[in-house]
Amino acid sequence: QVQPVESGGGLVQPGGSLRLSCAGSGLTKDYYVIGWFRQSPGKQREGVSCISIGDGITYYSDSVKGRFTISNDNAAVYLQMNNLKPGDSAVYYCATRPYEGYGCRLDVAYSNWGQGTQVTVSS
Repeated sequence: QVQPVESGGGLVQPGGSLRLSCAGSGLTKDYYVIGWFRQSPGKQREGVSCISIGDGITYYSDSVKGRFTISNDNAAVYLQMNNLKPGDSAVYYCATRPYEGYGCRLDVAYSNWGQGTQVTVSS
């Protein structure tokens, strides 16, 4: 197992951009699927995006498609967030699960979770 650590959150104006990072020992090995989730007070946790490192398959929720991009290098997994909206404000979490040979999904269980990083979109 690996313990993810998120970074890159902060305060940004609507229309602005942030780049979140998810790092951890061995996190970018090709037998992991990495997911990004977010949660606001009083709301259920929402899946945002995921990447299957081994085959490069990515997925985005409808609410962020076209604005967010997930990627990875040898050091970390990233979530580039562009054209941010107030509704994107949340604590963003990175999580891992084993790669099972068929890309990635958000509506499945993830094993290891980071502590989260706060994103606030406000003018």
